[in-house]
Amino acid sequence: MMNSNARSSPLPDVVVIGAGVVGLACAWSALKEGAAVTLIDRDFEGDRTSHGNAGGIAVTESTPISVNGLFFNAAKWLFDPLGPLAVNWKHVPAALPWFMAFRRAGQPPYFTAISHALAALNNRVYEDLVPMFNDIGALTMFYRRGALTVYETDEAFQADAQEWQFKRELGVRCRALSQTEIRECEPALAPVFKHGMFLDDWSHIGDPKRLVSLLRDRVRELGAQFVEGSVVALDASDSAAPAARLASGRAISGRRLVVAAGAWSGTLAASIGDRVLLDSERGYNTTLPQSGTTLSREVIFAERKFVATPLDIGLRIGGAAEFAGLKAAPNFKRSDALLTLGKRFLPGIDARGAVQWMGHRPSTPDSLPVIGRSPRVSSVIYAFGHGHLGLTQSATTGALVADLLAQRTPGTGLGAYSIERFEK
Repeated sequence: MMNSNARSSPLPDVVVIGAGVVGLACAWSALKEGAAVTLIDRDFEGDRTSHGNAGGIAVTESTPISVNGLFFNAAKWLFDPLGPLAVNWKHVPAALPWFMAFRRAGQPPYFTAISHALAALNNRVYEDLVPMFNDIGALTMFYRRGALTVYETDEAFQADAQEWQFKRELGVRCRALSQTEIRECEPALAPVFKHGMFLDDWSHIGDPKRLVSLLRDRVRELGAQFVEGSVVALDASDSAAPAARLASGRAISGRRLVVAAGAWSGTLAASIGDRVLLDSERGYNTTLPQSGTTLSREVIFAERKFVATPLDIGLRIGGAAEFAGLKAAPNFKRSDALLTLGKRFLPGIDARGAVQWMGHRPSTPDSLPVIGRSPRVSSVIYAFGHGHLGLTQSATTGALVADLLAQRTPGTGLGAYSIERFEK
């Protein structure tokens, strides 16, 4: 347990930088331990990556995105301006080290080691997530109905067979569905899918933005202090009281700092000398408030690299990966392309009132988050880089950060997630 007298001190036990779902989960976990917490964000009510995700609790995603051979397939996708991958060529020089590490992550034995590290987090997700959802009142929009991955061709299904078998060895529960079983499972899908894989342990939430609001409100209710401002650097000149430096010049100090600023975290780590390969993998979606179709669960379209999720606020069609940095304007033609795919595979959907969105997934080349202490300043703890799995791994990350804050041995070993791996 943390110091019971901490709340009487003007110096908070913990300063958390970032109020997305991961930062809020870290704050929630620390508050539950009795810590005094200050939370910093540039705009607590503003849009963020946590608001626009597909809502999936993707516990089956225990292999890195860079599967063997994907690097060369990705090169082909680049010739399709609205395909599943786009790169702004102005961003290539800055992103080149990331892409070279991404290619390496798909090669044995890296792929196997990364997969086991992802599984170590994903296999405990519900143990951490359900108590948090219960505490914030989110269980009414938490749907444990599994998910369905669908394939149009025999070739694509067979190409993924080895990966599915490996996922089973990692603890994933899944079963193949025939064309008839797919139709019985999700009748709204176009009758073009020859194969399916039902993912028993996948789940989804009904409204990612509302979830963030509920968690933020609960963190405030538990006593966290909120400071609005943009953090531009960390100041570790006093390691016993490291500070977050704001653009305004103000410094917010605490006994420990937790960096959970998503795609913006790399700059903060660099300010105290820690190197990380982190990029914004920009994702797009379109949400249809009156979709005119019915899905029971999230559907993953394997060959097209997009998903459709039945949220409480409408049908969300999302996906794509765009590397253009943090400052380039959104290209909402990518949202349009996703909607076109949705109309093709979900006949009769109603696009009236469609809402487009783009967000910055904080992605590492090896698909592993950065969780753990700074090797240079032990009072700084990192919690970022979750890529597509921020919502999925949020509560687990918060629990592991709480272990570090309370000087406990973390329930899951953190070596694989250390920022030090980028120094090699």
